[in-house]
Amino acid sequence: MKASLRITVLSLSVLGLAACASTSDRDAFVPPPHTPSLMDQDEAYIAAVERIARRRGIDVVWVNTPRRPMESEEDDD
Repeated sequence: MKASLRITVLSLSVLGLAACASTSDRDAFVPPPHTPSLMDQDEAYIAAVERIARRRGIDVVWVNTPRRPMESEEDDD
């Protein structure tokens, strides 16, 4: 009886420690910040054009998707 109780307590404590050890990595994950580039698509414009085209029954095929204009440093003043 004492042996089965010890095995049960030992197995529960090992499971508890394993659960605590596996959660610490997820809390420390921070995704890298997004830096704007020349390849960023203008998703709002694309969605607006496709919505209007869908209402009119037109299929849109983007050959060169529109790019979001780069923000210049002069606009910050």
